[in-house]
Amino acid sequence: MRCALLLSVLIPLGACATPDVQIPQGSAALGDPAKPVAAVAETIVTTDPTVDADDPVLWADAKDPSRALWIGTDKTDGLYVHNLDGTMRQFFPDGPLNNVDLRDGFVVDGKSYVLIAAAERARFGIVTYLLDPATLKVASYGFIPTDMGEPYGFCMGKRGDAIYLMPNNKNGEARQYRVTAGPKGPIATLERTMKVATQTEGCVVDDEAQVFYLGEEDRGIWRFDFDPKTPSTPTLVYGVDKKVLTDDVEGLTIMRDGPHKYLIASSQGDSTYPVWLIEGATYTYKGRFAVEGGAIDNVTVTDGIDAWSGPIGPYPNGAISMHDTDDGDGKQQNYKLVDWRDVKKALALP
Repeated sequence: MRCALLLSVLIPLGACATPDVQIPQGSAALGDPAKPVAAVAETIVTTDPTVDADDPVLWADAKDPSRALWIGTDKTDGLYVHNLDGTMRQFFPDGPLNNVDLRDGFVVDGKSYVLIAAAERARFGIVTYLLDPATLKVASYGFIPTDMGEPYGFCMGKRGDAIYLMPNNKNGEARQYRVTAGPKGPIATLERTMKVATQTEGCVVDDEAQVFYLGEEDRGIWRFDFDPKTPSTPTLVYGVDKKVLTDDVEGLTIMRDGPHKYLIASSQGDSTYPVWLIEGATYTYKGRFAVEGGAIDNVTVTDGIDAWSGPIGPYPNGAISMHDTDDGDGKQQNYKLVDWRDVKKALALP
């Protein structure tokens, strides 16, 4: 049974508009070719021929990575939970859910769960779920209302043991809520509001570096310090140049591979995925890939994206999931999965 919500709000700390900067051009040659990478799996829903997919998230048990889940939103109907081969495990008919993310270590009544949360576009809030890592069962947890209008994009982050919800909207506003377990459900406390000039959606938090990345759909990718007590001043990571990064900027994700860390964007305008090597505050473009070739249909008009770093299912170095707007029948949308080893090979990454 879904629990009720307790919501408390603090005064936002240091809201700040995007600096009035000129978006720079990218360094790659015009028409920088995307390398083909074939999908190795796709989600399968037989109960609904018109799935309206948007954003996926992956999870694997650190103790046994063969125990893995592939979760995705239906922005008309709710949330799907899949096995890593794409077959469906559970469905939650919770209305129009857009972006989804998760973090482990969320303690409820003394037990540690994986907290799953998704932006809900009809009631203007965030729907939460609890994944029990012992059983791989997902259960509804609670609804968090917001007063920011439609929470269009969404991601999550951690600072130490604290878990944060990061919704954003079409006006370029992003919020940072700390979430805790209350006696009747989740308690969300607003700690900061951030702002860029125009519509946002994709975002990701690098927990290790304490950096929040936000995609401004028509302008580029920004970074903020994730500490809610710091000034909310964004720094441009990469601007839309229609060479490397083409509007709309949709999903963002982080892939960690040994000593290397990569920022990956979902470039909806040309259905490609630019990859940057992250070295502190330096971002080196390493190429881009498209999901095409092989036995599974190509990805088109890509939206959300998520990477799992490290072993997951049969993929020892990680995997990336992305939205596909057409599963080949012109009706159903779904999610594709690529093996990180294939991306590394295509882009000649170390």
